[in-house]
Amino acid sequence: MRWFQEIGWRHVVGIVAVLWAIFPILYIISAALNPLGTVVSTTVIPREFSLQNFTELFTTPSIQFPRWALNTLVVCTVVTFVQIFCSALAAYAFSRFRFTGRRMGLLSLLLIQMFPQILAAVALYFLFTEIGEAVPAFGLNTLAGYILVLLGGSLGQVWLIKGFFDSVPSSLDEAAKIDGASHVQTYFRIILPLVRPILAVSGLLVFVATIAEFLLASIFLTAGSKKTLAVGLYGLIDADRSNNLGVFAAGALLTAVPVVVLFMFLQRYIVGGITAGGVKG
Repeated sequence: MRWFQEIGWRHVVGIVAVLWAIFPILYIISAALNPLGTVVSTTVIPREFSLQNFTELFTTPSIQFPRWALNTLVVCTVVTFVQIFCSALAAYAFSRFRFTGRRMGLLSLLLIQMFPQILAAVALYFLFTEIGEAVPAFGLNTLAGYILVLLGGSLGQVWLIKGFFDSVPSSLDEAAKIDGASHVQTYFRIILPLVRPILAVSGLLVFVATIAEFLLASIFLTAGSKKTLAVGLYGLIDADRSNNLGVFAAGALLTAVPVVVLFMFLQRYIVGGITAGGVKG
């Protein structure tokens, strides 16, 4: 009883948490491998194994899964690169320079992040309706317009990256200045290579958030060829929640593949990047 009161209960909580987390994963895998692909015939442990649902994703004319995957890849790549680039530049300025409005700027960024972007959905919709009339390439039902909407949060990773910049000794900057390096040279040649862990972590967070973004995508992207994976797969399950479950589950598993691959590739940076990013300068 003493062992259970001190340590054993933690094992019980851990096992329950693992079972709770793994249940939906097993159900989705079972539904994807179930040839019937219905809610009634799907169980947690798969009884039959078939790749029929995966085949339907790529052969059914009404399901434009390859197109949705390409759209999602383009959006995630552009948004991740631009957001990390802008956030890193702003974080460097807030970390190294002292200027009027610095504290207010940081607090303003923190305050803005407390409000979800969906609150501005109506305003953004009308704004891009007007923009689309003047510049059709950036209007509604365009990937460029949707990317532009998501880039409104390009400074969303400033606080996390700034914490890592604060942990880099400022003596490196001073040594670079003595050698005649400008701020741009110091940033790109000396500081930026040292903060790759936090850039990898921030990039992973942005990538996952972008690939899972649904609310704004469902508003701005309604044409079949312009949808992302989140909107396209939701359309499948919304059209027929019972019979399309298997196809939806197969698409969900394939959508998770790039996230898992990216996570495995960047895992060596994740722990160090998050912990170092929490250092206060």
